[in-house]
Amino acid sequence: MTALVRLRLAGFLRTGRALAPVLAGLLALGVLYGGGRAQPAEAYGVSAVVLFPVLAWQTKILLDVEPDVQRRLAQVVVGAARERAAGLLAAALAALGTVGVALVFPWLVGGVTGPVGPGDRSIVVGVALGLWAHLLALPAAVALGALASRAVTGSAGYGLAVLSLGAVGALVLGLSGSVAPWLAPPVMATARALTGPLAGPTALLLSLWAAVWAAVVLVGYAWRRRSRA
Repeated sequence: MTALVRLRLAGFLRTGRALAPVLAGLLALGVLYGGGRAQPAEAYGVSAVVLFPVLAWQTKILLDVEPDVQRRLAQVVVGAARERAAGLLAAALAALGTVGVALVFPWLVGGVTGPVGPGDRSIVVGVALGLWAHLLALPAAVALGALASRAVTGSAGYGLAVLSLGAVGALVLGLSGSVAPWLAPPVMATARALTGPLAGPTALLLSLWAAVWAAVVLVGYAWRRRSRA
């Protein structure tokens, strides 16, 4: 399975398809941080929201790079479950790379600042919370991108529709006052939580919410893959 993960990452990188989502993410973050400097935790919370659709799109691109025939051959060689797991692992590793770039980028453009008041978080705490916010968004984004992949939807049009509805739904349902915010991953809720003091129970609830949401979507992905096999 390790060889299959490397193969998919190599195909994603060597074909140049990795450039589009990374450049889109950097452009969005450039606009975001161009509006002024902010505390790391607050800035990174909004960054995770911006990157959520980018990471989902990146996952879809990575999974769609492999031709259908090659994917079926991989299922025969390593088994269906390992083939699916290899694709998700490759997508998660690629997403981690993008998150790493997103964490460094604001310091290069002067988009964040250290504590300015006695009640402000330290830089270390702010960066740690920002990393946590991105790691909450990552599994949900990978799950959404997998659900929108060609292996599930069967066509580029349906895949784009799933990706768009999922990304827009995550933003709309995550807004304050939404009837059912739990239908979306907690990217918006996390960004709001990082604007002020973050209590331990709140952080635990957001972490569980993100894990359950991603798990449910991944179960749907696995079910659709089996039904289309």
